[in-house]
Amino acid sequence: MAIFKYRGKNRVGSIVEGERSGRNANEIVTALEKEQIQVLSIERKKFKLNIPFVGKNRGVSLKTIAVFNRQLSVMFNAGLPITQAIGILANQQKDKFFQGVLTEVRKDVEAGTNLSNAMKKHPKVFNELYTSMIQAGEASGNLDTILLRLSQYVENMNKLVGKVKSALAYPIGVLIIALVLTAVLLWKVVPVFTDMFSQMGAELPLATQIVVGASNFMISNFFLMIVILVAVIFAFRAYYNTFKGRRVIDNIKLKIWVFGDLLTKVAVARVTRTLATLLTSGVEIIESMTITAKTASNSIIEDAVLKSRASVQEGKPLWESWEDTKRFPYMVTQMVAVGEQTGSLSTMLGKVADFYDEEVDQAVSAIVSLMEPLMILILGGLVGGVVVAMYLPLFDIIGKVG
Repeated sequence: MAIFKYRGKNRVGSIVEGERSGRNANEIVTALEKEQIQVLSIERKKFKLNIPFVGKNRGVSLKTIAVFNRQLSVMFNAGLPITQAIGILANQQKDKFFQGVLTEVRKDVEAGTNLSNAMKKHPKVFNELYTSMIQAGEASGNLDTILLRLSQYVENMNKLVGKVKSALAYPIGVLIIALVLTAVLLWKVVPVFTDMFSQMGAELPLATQIVVGASNFMISNFFLMIVILVAVIFAFRAYYNTFKGRRVIDNIKLKIWVFGDLLTKVAVARVTRTLATLLTSGVEIIESMTITAKTASNSIIEDAVLKSRASVQEGKPLWESWEDTKRFPYMVTQMVAVGEQTGSLSTMLGKVADFYDEEVDQAVSAIVSLMEPLMILILGGLVGGVVVAMYLPLFDIIGKVG
């Protein structure tokens, strides 16, 4: 399966761009035409060497985007021309990359380009969801309201990401400290004890032999271990970047003990919040679901949203199409059903998102509480295990002397 980059027009005339995986270009074109997208150009994506931890993704933080939206909304609502407002905000930016992007957007708008089309030229900063909402705001004449909704949406997403990071930061930090301390002990401390035991002719217990063996292996094969580590990272990233690999790994993520439940709740919160925001802004449901799928942050949930979109196109209600995927909790599908029946789908989706935001809060608190004793146990087990193993022969020697 190869990956193809395409550019086309949807049924409302908006330019859409993206990537699809398939055997050939004709297969991708056929699939897109079924989705009522007229393909303007398509090409196979070239392989790029992506070195982990080297270089910087030239995007802009969610927090920066949220602040920009809120400021732009206030200025636009106060009667400032959009070009003047963007120019003022560009001059205030500390991020030179974002400043350059805003300057280019302002120049394009001054030249007669719509704001949404000017922003579409910078997909790493303004994604499809963002530009679609701006386009809906321009069409309805409610750009200031849309900007405010965008600001609220981005702020909510930023909080959600922050919650996940706080849940992962503690265990990852403790594990890194434990591994570094263990490596230092094996590299610097254990050899001192090994020389001392050799001079004494002491008989080493099994635990000590294991630690000494690990120390000797690390010292003798240090560069080999670095090469293996880098190779594993490259292999993992290469596999994850494939169509099948991403789905296999994302499926595993959803099944990981404790964390899988958290990631599922995060995905549901993102999907419902995004769909609610788009529908409230006037974007039609099929296009909204297409955009929403890309924000799910998990390919399994993304596939479920796309599958349900096809069902909705065939006339099925949204709640039933979500229920068929088996990926959305029962409570979600039932609340969506009530929303569709009462004509308040976007409002109900927003309430579901609020509920799952609280669920994520509780899950993060539970994980942090659970991880604290577990991480202390791991840290003590690794570092303390090495120290105890090195003192065991001394205890034997002292016992014989006594």
